[in-house]
Amino acid sequence: MSTDWQDTSWQEEFLDMKAHKPEDVKLLMEIPRGFLDAMKLGSLHEEYKRLKKRQSNE
Repeated sequence: MSTDWQDTSWQEEFLDMKAHKPEDVKLLMEIPRGFLDAMKLGSLHEEYKRLKKRQSNE
């Protein structure tokens, strides 16, 4: 399984799903600048997957 690192469609969709803190919006719109940004982005992606799953079950 390969990952397409250029695919940001989940980030755009996630921005429309709920309200975000300004720093999270900036992170979702830009490239992570370090390890902590990458970890936070990974956490946001997990939250996106949970919300997406919840929406598909409704």
